[in-house]
Amino acid sequence: MTTATPTPSHPEGSIDCEVRDAVLLIGINRPAKRNGFTPKMYRELGEAYTRLDDDPALRVGVLHALGDHFTAGLDLPTIAPLMQRGEKAVPLGLVDPVNLGMDGYRRRTKPMVVAVKGITYTLGIELMLAADIVIAADNCRFSQLEVKRGIMATGGATLRMAERAGLGNALLHLLTGDEFGSAEALRLNFVQRVVPAGTELDEALAIAHSIAAQAPLAVVATRLNALKALEQGPVVAMHEFIDTQQRLSRSEDAAEGVRSFVERRAARFQGR
Repeated sequence: MTTATPTPSHPEGSIDCEVRDAVLLIGINRPAKRNGFTPKMYRELGEAYTRLDDDPALRVGVLHALGDHFTAGLDLPTIAPLMQRGEKAVPLGLVDPVNLGMDGYRRRTKPMVVAVKGITYTLGIELMLAADIVIAADNCRFSQLEVKRGIMATGGATLRMAERAGLGNALLHLLTGDEFGSAEALRLNFVQRVVPAGTELDEALAIAHSIAAQAPLAVVATRLNALKALEQGPVVAMHEFIDTQQRLSRSEDAAEGVRSFVERRAARFQGR
């Protein structure tokens, strides 16, 4: 079982990064406050996501949390002043962790796998819906409870919950702010697998390493095409097929893919 040992936590929390081969392990570290996000943590999360995209040696990210819970969401006493001023905690020019495509922010290109556990509220749900693959412990407690605090979810929940689960199912949870478990999250397509608590990070890492073993250029192109089909429609995405396949087929990795097939061995992709 993979466990992450917290480093001494900053009073405002931290985002701790560790490189494991081609995987960037991104840890939410403020367990004493149920990993509630301060502006410092949100900025550091944007920096970690940007590091993943900018470092050619990194192929996949894994987001997880230290302690017993994923996150209780935003730390409202520290975040509220930014909301009132209409400001963002993540500086312009960085990758947006919730991947909304807002002006001035970059969108992530490389895959992100998320391991959630325990309390996974508000921003926690939005971070996992913005990722690509989510592994949930069977002890998760989910809630999109902004309406209980007099605010609205603006990290993508109003968009992605309906997209995954249908409008009625989304509004059931968005408008009541109720708490639901891992089985309901799986039913609604918010998560892809539910595993025994304590094994979620191992499962997420196994998937990440499996993705990292594939051809990096093809992985990024496949992910971006699927995302384009979802956001702009299948016809728009389909028009990229020929150009993208032509570009990929001329890459060194495509040649290696053919050689490894002929030689009956595992491919050694370089991302070129």
